[in-house]
Amino acid sequence: MAGQSSSASTATNIMLAVYEKKTTSLDLYRPLRNYISMFFSEREAQNLEDDLQTVKQYRSDLERQPDPSPTSRRDLLQKYFKALCLIETRFPISPDNDHINTVTFVWYDAFKQKQKASQQNIHLEKAAVLFNLGAVYSQIGLSFDRATVEGRKQAIHAFIAAAGSFAFLRDNAATKASMGTSTTVDLSVECVGMLERLMLAQAQECVFENTIAKGSTPGVCAKISRQVGLYYEEALAALSVASLKDHFDKGWIAHVQLKAALFYAEACYRYSLELHEKEEIAEEIARLKSGSSMLSEVKKSSRGAAAQLLDAISKLEANINRNLDRAVKENDRVYLMRVPSPSSLPPLPAFSMVKIMPMNEVLDASKEKMFASLVPDSSAKALSRYTEMVDDIIRTQAEKLQQGSELTRVRLKEMDLPDSILSLEGNFMLPTDLKEDVEAVQISGGPAGLAAELQQLMDLRRVNHELLVQTEELLQKEATEDAQFRSQFGTRWTRPQSSTLTKNLQDRLNRFAANLKQASDSDARIERSVRDHSALMSILDRRPIESALPALARPIMSLDANEDAIVGALKQSLRQLETLGAQRAGLEDMLKEMKRKDDVLPKLMTSTGSYEDLFRKEIAKYDPIREDIAQNIEAQEHLLLQIQAQNEEFSAVFNLEDYKASREKCYKQIQAAIAKYREIKENINEGLKFYVTLQDAITNIKQQCSDFVMTRNIQCREMIEDVQRQMAGLSFQDRKNTGSYSYPAVNQPHQRSSSQPPSDPQNVPHPRSQTSYYQPPEQSTVPAYAHPPSPYTTSQQPPPYHIPAPGAPYPPPQAQHPTGQEYGQPAYPGWRGPYYNAHGQQPGSLPRPPYTIPGPYPPHQGYYKQ
Repeated sequence: MAGQSSSASTATNIMLAVYEKKTTSLDLYRPLRNYISMFFSEREAQNLEDDLQTVKQYRSDLERQPDPSPTSRRDLLQKYFKALCLIETRFPISPDNDHINTVTFVWYDAFKQKQKASQQNIHLEKAAVLFNLGAVYSQIGLSFDRATVEGRKQAIHAFIAAAGSFAFLRDNAATKASMGTSTTVDLSVECVGMLERLMLAQAQECVFENTIAKGSTPGVCAKISRQVGLYYEEALAALSVASLKDHFDKGWIAHVQLKAALFYAEACYRYSLELHEKEEIAEEIARLKSGSSMLSEVKKSSRGAAAQLLDAISKLEANINRNLDRAVKENDRVYLMRVPSPSSLPPLPAFSMVKIMPMNEVLDASKEKMFASLVPDSSAKALSRYTEMVDDIIRTQAEKLQQGSELTRVRLKEMDLPDSILSLEGNFMLPTDLKEDVEAVQISGGPAGLAAELQQLMDLRRVNHELLVQTEELLQKEATEDAQFRSQFGTRWTRPQSSTLTKNLQDRLNRFAANLKQASDSDARIERSVRDHSALMSILDRRPIESALPALARPIMSLDANEDAIVGALKQSLRQLETLGAQRAGLEDMLKEMKRKDDVLPKLMTSTGSYEDLFRKEIAKYDPIREDIAQNIEAQEHLLLQIQAQNEEFSAVFNLEDYKASREKCYKQIQAAIAKYREIKENINEGLKFYVTLQDAITNIKQQCSDFVMTRNIQCREMIEDVQRQMAGLSFQDRKNTGSYSYPAVNQPHQRSSSQPPSDPQNVPHPRSQTSYYQPPEQSTVPAYAHPPSPYTTSQQPPPYHIPAPGAPYPPPQAQHPTGQEYGQPAYPGWRGPYYNAHGQQPGSLPRPPYTIPGPYPPHQGYYKQ
């Protein structure tokens, strides 16, 4: 079995380059300068002396023999072509008396150098320069060492640039250059098109060499090789045209023909290797036969071809025949498969790895400053007027197209098309805004996710209740211990009772208990609302939501069974309407493209007659597209009338009005479900905020109670020691004039109080004050915060946790009262009071509750009332 190295890769060093066209000496400096002096001024000619000298140098360098460096030649050709573009717009070169009529461009054919063209217009000069640019690129590509990876990459870039140059010549200059009386074949559209294909073939051939060098799979090599052959086949087809067949040397034609056959056979050979691995022996034999047959035929007409190329064909043919003999034997002995005819096989797969390089930016002269000041006033004014005329046409026609599209949209919406047709086929669609609302609900969890949020609400309520119970137990335990000692020691136990010191704390705890009770009632209302409206909101859990929409059903009974015909005719009309819309978009693009390419300045500068005649002639080129637009609008009007009649018949047969009513009913149900979901979601979020805020406040007061209990415990131990000393008769004389201990208020550090500041805290005794053990903080005459009434008292103020309006289980924030009291907890969520700025938690205090509030649902005014 032959290896993968072979064949065409050994022949790739044989490629073609194009020789440059030759020209005669020509002086552009003097004619251009004379024109400037005559039609502008001598001063202007002097100011443009540098530009004139530059053009003269470009033309002189072009006439000399090619530079040793092809890249320098390439740069020269690019610069000179840009200069020619600028000259074309400012200097009229023609046989006319008022124009530059002393300049004649002469260029010889690149392939038949005895043939020449001579014209008195700049189009021939521009076309010849572009041809030479493509030729130089082809020579650059041939100069690289394609035995290396980098050399092949550079060659690929040069060949696609050559293809781009020939393509630019074909699209922009070849036709104009061929319109003169004296032309050459090498600048014809057919010839430069053939050269473009040839350059692409050689670039793809370099890619094939890289693919072989990388050791790619036979299947990949086959696709790339086949594309090489296709490019060569296209070049060969162009060479077979009568105008080119006798113009090129037979060696060129033989080379292209052999390369096309070689790479077709190479593709067959590579593809057969892949087939052999898959054990598809029958097709392998057929592919090998096809490749062998192609090589045998092409060798018969290989006169004039290079010997190295013929040698490569022979080697490839030997490899194909060897693999063919092996495959035939294996099939006869093992597989016994029927071999298909090569003509019945599908085309070999191909894949292009190259494309022409766009030359628009490379050859763009718009940024060049040469002759920038040389624009005649008359031409500039005429150009401005012509541009206004063109803009008016473009604007008017664009408005017609846009109005036609808008009319179609409105008329179809009135007829509920194509939505009704889509509904019949099961493709339901919601209005965009409604669908976005449903998607937002589903992203946030939907009705099915409310249960988890309600559970979170209950967990927060339970945590708050537990914190409140723990706080009350702290105070109750301290009060019980104080009562026991008071009973034990009688009148000797002189410190204040706990109830007189904890009244403020107990009041606040009672208010918190009332808050929790009212919040629990609000939670129950939310839960009841979820239960009561679960059926309504369940539609939002449908995925996709369109499955909840009613279907447009076919009629149960039909007299003539023509429903399918009615639907088919309506759909056909809608497709035609869509086609008209696409045509309008294309016409609008054509308008913009025509305006972009509408360069009338050269004609204005060369015109010797009336500008009005030139304007009428130039504006007339927009008449065909204006007529196309008018026909499109008229055809749309007729089609809309036809669709209206067909839709009326469709509506009657399929009872469309009832379907619309049921669909609108479904839309309203979805809207009501969204509104109720948002209302409940807002209420849950409000409850979560309330519980987290309340939890902070309860945690704060619990810390205060802990501090109070700790202080009382210290006081208790000291008083027990004092009482025990009194009972044991161990009282000292210096205590006769002292009072009792003064115990600090809640949150104040414990210390002995004295009537006078001690001079030495370590040596001065601690006399007792005659004041009471504990002084509760003074109460402000105005309550510090608005709190709900305790469940054990009566108040005339309304409870702050009632539901003031439907859809709001938790009341809104109320106005704050003067904050004269140190601690307090609001009875409504969202309140921000002093407890957020209270003293930091002391060591041993409880950490901040771990519960956080999820992001609230976007604000929405609910429609449902409790």
